[in-house]
Amino acid sequence: MFIGIKDMFKIGIGPSSSHTMGPMSAASRFIQNLATHAATKGVAIDHIQARIHGSLAFTGKGHATDRAIFLGLMGFVPASLDPAKVAEYEAALMAEKHLHHDQLGKMRFDPESDLIFDYDVILPDHTNGMQFYAYDAAGETILHEIYYSIGGGFIRRADEMQDQDTTETPCHPYPFTTAAEMLAMGAASGLSIAEMQRQNEMAYQSAEELDAFIASIWSVMDACIDRGLDNDGILPGGLNVKRRAKNIAAQLRAEATRNDQQPHVANDWLSVYAMAVNEENAIGGQIITAPTNGAAGVVPAVIRYYRDHCHGVTEDGIERFLLTAAAIGMIIKSNASISGAEVGCQGEVGSASAMAAAGLCAALGGNNEQIENAAEIALEHHLGMTCDPAGGLVQVPCIERNGLGAIKAVSSASLALRGDGQHFIPLDNCIETMRQTGLDMHERYKETSQGGLAVNLPEC
Repeated sequence: MFIGIKDMFKIGIGPSSSHTMGPMSAASRFIQNLATHAATKGVAIDHIQARIHGSLAFTGKGHATDRAIFLGLMGFVPASLDPAKVAEYEAALMAEKHLHHDQLGKMRFDPESDLIFDYDVILPDHTNGMQFYAYDAAGETILHEIYYSIGGGFIRRADEMQDQDTTETPCHPYPFTTAAEMLAMGAASGLSIAEMQRQNEMAYQSAEELDAFIASIWSVMDACIDRGLDNDGILPGGLNVKRRAKNIAAQLRAEATRNDQQPHVANDWLSVYAMAVNEENAIGGQIITAPTNGAAGVVPAVIRYYRDHCHGVTEDGIERFLLTAAAIGMIIKSNASISGAEVGCQGEVGSASAMAAAGLCAALGGNNEQIENAAEIALEHHLGMTCDPAGGLVQVPCIERNGLGAIKAVSSASLALRGDGQHFIPLDNCIETMRQTGLDMHERYKETSQGGLAVNLPEC
């Protein structure tokens, strides 16, 4: 199956791609399937229930998984949902306790009792498991489906998790799934990674559609940074975490006018760009999964850094950046994971940092070997990173961690550009190391808020 730029970068809402966007998409898909099933069988639906398991249950409140499922059952999807209207939609459902659907009619659903947090059962194929049930008036089950949210907003139904058939012939001209294949195809064709990825994308869409999508992705990212820099206050969820991006940006601008900036001011801007995005993510704002919501600040921060702070910026630099980043993200997802619930934060911020490092290296003129080296450096130095969100919220340590991921990305790209692309550990080996480390990592360090910083908070 081709994993392209539209898979690695999705328009959505916060605070989590796997715990918010994935469940919303799964619930919406269940309702669509139910409408078809009910029409085919000629049955009426009276009652809907849902059950969430594993990591979704343990951090579901902090990640707004419950709200996401409500919205999905109401027919909304992440890409088109207006975050400003979410509270209104949720309040209406809480008051009426019924769902309305053009084909299915009115169905009972009490948000307080019909969504069950099952902490005791982990479904067999992934820790992020969901079950949806539809009943008729007699209480007979009309449809039961199991879904998994596998990271980055990707979802699969249970029967799709078992489908491992990869024998289909690729429709795209450069079907690399590893970094070694990518480098070999680049050497044989004389094309850059971005050029190969562009040719792959155009096997499924026109050049105009691809260009429009890339422009829209950067537009949403850029606007998200600006919103984050314009707003302050307290983040929701009960930790009383202050938004800091606006204040830090104001300090940096004031220092520039006084000509007393420190040499490391570029790092400060990188951090504040990333924090701005993740503060927007934490309030449920519109963001781009890159490749996840928890790591959504890294790629935009590094692109903004490239555009506003680097020399040698070109008109097509951002396009090369995003196409290259998508190629690296696809390789990581194909061979390991981008899900914090599977492999910890090394799979989220680590993957995002590798994608951003590769993208910046490409935008600044690096060759394919240097780009692969940049991605490897960034990923290598995130290995072993746990996912231990305090209070189940994507705030501590996630917001600052995105800033550090962006800084590592720029440093990795710079180191790679100063070399010839030859290095000791290939990217593929580093990705396999991440996969193995994730398997060895205890479950409490994989987005359950049962270990690490999440259980070592100060008593207040």
